[in-house]
Amino acid sequence: MVFRFRIKQKQYIKRLKNFSSMYFRNRLGVAGLLLLLVFILVAMLAPYIAPFNPHDVKSIGVSQPFSPPFWIKFFDKSIPSDKVYGLLGTDELGRDIFSQVVYGARVSLIVGFLAAFISIFVGTVIGLISGYIGGVVDEILMRITDILLIIPGLPLMIVLAAILGSSLMNLITVIGITSWPSIARIIRSQVLTVKEMKFIEAARAIGCGDGYIIFKHILPNVSPLIYVNAALNIANAILIEAGLSFLGLGDPNYISWGMMLFFADQYQALIKLAWWYVFPPGLCILLVVSSFVFIGHALDEILNPRLRLRR
Repeated sequence: MVFRFRIKQKQYIKRLKNFSSMYFRNRLGVAGLLLLLVFILVAMLAPYIAPFNPHDVKSIGVSQPFSPPFWIKFFDKSIPSDKVYGLLGTDELGRDIFSQVVYGARVSLIVGFLAAFISIFVGTVIGLISGYIGGVVDEILMRITDILLIIPGLPLMIVLAAILGSSLMNLITVIGITSWPSIARIIRSQVLTVKEMKFIEAARAIGCGDGYIIFKHILPNVSPLIYVNAALNIANAILIEAGLSFLGLGDPNYISWGMMLFFADQYQALIKLAWWYVFPPGLCILLVVSSFVFIGHALDEILNPRLRLRR
């Protein structure tokens, strides 16, 4: 028993080394991973990086409303020193924008990871069941999936978020339960291909049960699709959260990048030329979404044999 465990352990280590070697040869993948690690570290170390906690009342009025960042004086000497503040200036309440950007990384990443987990889990389960069992079960599950795919995603999310109310968990749930249909379709198509292969027929012939075949043979063969779609769904969830928050459907008790854009729009930051209120959260959304897209692209090249052969 111990001998088998050691053999399996060596196999896993060898596979991990091969995967790491291929991944770190992919420039986009490395760039995406480094970028993501920066955002994760910023989110984890937010209390030590940010000068203020934006959720604390004490952060209100640390400077004048819509004060530009201090480095603006390098380009415009006429601005008085008492009119500038901090690295990224202040918002309509005189709060430090840099602190909001740092703490906003926490909410945006949490929403992205949890919502993507829900959508991937539901989509994978439905795709596996539908593709493997087939027949009436497949027909029912796929018609439900088709109905959800036909309904425009954003209006459906807006309606559900408005009905359930503005809370962070409701937002995560709405994004998760409306994002699984496309994943279910992709997983089902791959399951239909894998279940007709000869090693699946051999497993059935020696008396393996359906559960064993699904978890030991089919799931490992569709897992590359799951990993790639997980990375892309996290990016999608972060974008959706930013969009819903910008429309006023986010949780006002938590500072996210989308909520920052909502308040910037409400208080007409661009009309007042307070570009430092809009640009940082928008840039952060762009960078973190790009990091997941790069990671997903790298995983697709590594895990997809056809793409790997082209390189």
